[in-house]
Amino acid sequence: MSDDRSAQPRSWLEKFTDLFSDDPQSRQDIKVIVREAAERSIVDSETLNILEGALQVSEMQVRDIMIPRPQVVSIQIHETLQECLPRIIESAHSRFPVLGENTEVLGIILAKDLLPLLLLDTNESIQNSFSLQEILRPATFVPESKRLNVLLREFRSNRNHMAIVVDEFGGVAGLVTIEDVLEQIVGEIEDEHDYDEEDSLIKKVENDVFMVKALTPVEDFNEHFGARFSDDDFDTIGGIVVHHFGRMPECNECIHIDNWSFKVVNGTSRQINLLEVSPLAN
Repeated sequence: MSDDRSAQPRSWLEKFTDLFSDDPQSRQDIKVIVREAAERSIVDSETLNILEGALQVSEMQVRDIMIPRPQVVSIQIHETLQECLPRIIESAHSRFPVLGENTEVLGIILAKDLLPLLLLDTNESIQNSFSLQEILRPATFVPESKRLNVLLREFRSNRNHMAIVVDEFGGVAGLVTIEDVLEQIVGEIEDEHDYDEEDSLIKKVENDVFMVKALTPVEDFNEHFGARFSDDDFDTIGGIVVHHFGRMPECNECIHIDNWSFKVVNGTSRQINLLEVSPLAN
């Protein structure tokens, strides 16, 4: 009598396990096995990206993904609610570093902790009762060199969502969030406050300065700007930008292509998401 189990379809995990007939000796060996699994259709492309992202995280450091200090939206300890609230609303973040007189980080405030203050009757009562010091939460500090897999484990165990990044001299270098780490594994995580609305590929922010999604088709870019980029080799404007860099560019890096300036505004180590575009002066 044949074994009923042998006649049952095997799960993708069982098939994937069979690929480890030879014990992998390095992460590179595992990457090769993972890609072979995708080629055999044992795992789909999305699963492949997640597996590769998980492997990549163990090789990356906080400095690779942190938000640099100049881009951090922070609050001064002496600010009133009227002074800081517009900036909090505009940024749409949920957590903000609070700086002291000497720009040292004193702690973190959560936007939700400000909600009870907004229920007070008058501006005067808000002014008199508001104190950042009273709602300040402790800040977590991590070095630039910390591995992302270690940071993710600490975020989960300590239930933190944000950490202040310090350099080798103890100065503030930037900040990192749990979302930043997870995006290295699963790709960009969008919410209702992100710029990337489906119906808005190109957005004018000021005279001759535009925010352009990297996934904007070359044809649409050309039509909007009157440009003449070829779409023979690349379908998106982001593909053209990466090609001219010759590598995956980092945030705030700029490049001039034909008569246009491209600045990477948002992206990860695997893709760029948003570009600042402006024409070059003739």
